[in-house]
Amino acid sequence: MTSVTRRTFIKGAAAGAGVAVAGPFQGVAARAATVRNGGTVRASAPHPGYGPLIPTPDLRDGTTRLALPEGFSYRSFAPRGFVMDDGVATPARHDGMACFNGPGRNFVLIRNHEVNGPVPAFGDPATAYDTMTGGGTTRVVITRFGEVLHSEVSCNGTQMNCSGGPMLWGSWISCEETVNGPDVGPDFTGAPNTALTQTHGYVHEVRARANGAVKTTPVRSAGRFAHESVAYDPFFNHLYLTEDNFAFPSGFYRYRPPDHALFRRRISDGGRLQMLAVKGQPNADLSGHFEIGTTFDTEWVTIDDPDPTFAPGTTNDQALVAVSNQGLAKGAAMFSRLEGSAWDLGVVYFTSTQGGALDPSQPPPAGFGDGRGQIWAYRPLTGRLRLVYESTGLDVLDLPDNVTTSRRGSLVICEDGLDGQSFLRGLTPGGLLFDFAQNVTAGTTGDEFAGSTFSPDGHTLFVNIQSSFGISFAIWGPWAKGGF
Repeated sequence: MTSVTRRTFIKGAAAGAGVAVAGPFQGVAARAATVRNGGTVRASAPHPGYGPLIPTPDLRDGTTRLALPEGFSYRSFAPRGFVMDDGVATPARHDGMACFNGPGRNFVLIRNHEVNGPVPAFGDPATAYDTMTGGGTTRVVITRFGEVLHSEVSCNGTQMNCSGGPMLWGSWISCEETVNGPDVGPDFTGAPNTALTQTHGYVHEVRARANGAVKTTPVRSAGRFAHESVAYDPFFNHLYLTEDNFAFPSGFYRYRPPDHALFRRRISDGGRLQMLAVKGQPNADLSGHFEIGTTFDTEWVTIDDPDPTFAPGTTNDQALVAVSNQGLAKGAAMFSRLEGSAWDLGVVYFTSTQGGALDPSQPPPAGFGDGRGQIWAYRPLTGRLRLVYESTGLDVLDLPDNVTTSRRGSLVICEDGLDGQSFLRGLTPGGLLFDFAQNVTAGTTGDEFAGSTFSPDGHTLFVNIQSSFGISFAIWGPWAKGGF
């Protein structure tokens, strides 16, 4: 079969050669050899890649949808329109996702659907937060080989559910990437918001083990802005939040609930929202080029009105920056399109999708930020922010989006590229980049990967392909042979 790998390992290695790994908080992580969730310590793989990507048939129906390294298999499941056990058709635009232990040796997936527009809610209107919004989450009980045992609506009536984050007590925090509501003007689609019955732009908590849909309540004190993802720090009891403000500077936030979330097993409203700032550099612009390894000492500024009330005539653009402008007025830092985030061993990793230097061979992407992507690491214990990777061009790493960590501490990166190709990439603790999967589905090869998440036992990588259709995949194989 023909290899379809776009980039070579050597090129990725050269791009990441500036990352140092000696000492604490160097490179992507300080411990390349630790294998979590069970215990043993092994030497890191000498070669992080798994070999050329080969078009591989889907075990569900024999159609070739992914290219994977030799030895890996996959099964797709629960695409858009798949009728779930509650009789509801699966919504489109599969996005952020998390995997939890389920009954027996099976798993529970909570999966976002990033549906926009004033459209009727899917599922039971009685459980919808807003009966005129089509986003939400679905719950899938699944085997380690991608066989669906049960599926149903788990949250409905929310909007633009982009990414989110798993909580240690078995919840998924789902993020609304919008500020739509009856109190603001039309968003980028031009559709009026007058049909909406609730305000949006919040985070919603969804229980993994709950049966059926439960009407969620937004955590309003965690801010009304274009939320993308969250990562929970159980030691300091902070929820770290990213903002994907496409046309404007984005902020990196933390929310401290009024009680300890891990003990209460929920995220309570009524806490304090803050925005990251660089010490001694008011309004530091971190959207441009920095050398890999650049470190900043940080502090936090408080957002006084995290859930602002908008006067009649407020435009969508004005509403989008109502929270971030409060932080910027106090000196908060500016990033370009903060998207995926993950918590791992005392560090929050997050992606800046259009951060970094302009690729001179390509026109700049639309929106705030001219680069092809950065990956940042924030360590709460020291308050230090470090740039751990910056793309040098479209053919190296193209707009990193959702991110998760593997048992070896490598990052799994979903690309949101603009070149008609879509890759799932790996970044090792030593800063080496490699291809792991490519979307080769006929007619939709440019559709982005999203929602990557490993099963708790490390056997299966679950991931979605979004955009044109919406479909999920379970991938398994010889993980020990490479960087994951």
